[in-house]
Amino acid sequence: MTKSKVQKKTNSSSIGKIKNLKLSIQFSLDGFSFCITDENKITVYFSEYTFNKTQDSPKNLLTKIEEIFKKDNSLQQDFISVLVIHQNNLSTLVPNQYFDESSLEKYLNFNIKTLATDFITFDDLESLEAKNIFVPYVNINNYLFQNFGEFEYKHHHSILIEKLIKKSTFTDKRMFVNVNTSTFDILVLEGKKLILANSFTHSTKEDFVYYILFTAEQLDLNTEQFQLTLIGNIEEEHDAYKLLYQYIRNINFLESQNLFFKELSQSKHSNFILLGE
Repeated sequence: MTKSKVQKKTNSSSIGKIKNLKLSIQFSLDGFSFCITDENKITVYFSEYTFNKTQDSPKNLLTKIEEIFKKDNSLQQDFISVLVIHQNNLSTLVPNQYFDESSLEKYLNFNIKTLATDFITFDDLESLEAKNIFVPYVNINNYLFQNFGEFEYKHHHSILIEKLIKKSTFTDKRMFVNVNTSTFDILVLEGKKLILANSFTHSTKEDFVYYILFTAEQLDLNTEQFQLTLIGNIEEEHDAYKLLYQYIRNINFLESQNLFFKELSQSKHSNFILLGE
């Protein structure tokens, strides 16, 4: 079962009247979401689908995505560009000075187990002078190519890192946590310098808090002093937040400046990768 949570500013029937539409898609084993922007980069439509359970393979994820495409007319527009964001934990960062394009598999094998059939690629992160090496879901890329033709695709860490660094106006060391249904990302920045970026799975609030505290300990972050910023699927009334606040005092939410949130019932810190500004 797939739960649809559609949020929109422009009716889907009117989208086709807008010129130079751009589409951004984000998907993971937990769900699928997309936003449409106009020629002025203004968000005109957003839709989110969450699955009742985490899919256990890219094959099953593709089946879910195919079902969405068949029934969501908003995806059947003419777009001048399409950006596809792969959200998974199959990635690693390598500084440019150590990067060798012929060694992509070796870099990844330090963190994850790759298969001989895996296609491996990378994003160029100019702000970090580094590469984000990752495994995209090729079967889904192939399906989207059938629908749209050529498109750009990136790993979600690349988008997240770029957006956070762009917004960074501080000089101290801070932690950012991007919360999803069954996973979350931890990034630590010191000004515009990335100290750490990693993804974790969680099924309980204890899992969630443990990994954050463990990361803080490894980086010598004082839980009474350092700033923790939350984005994504978490609110103050959630049990995970309440438990986290017992250990870390300085917690805030990173709210987007995207005016589209005036049309949403969701918090301004949600869907940061697609809608955050």
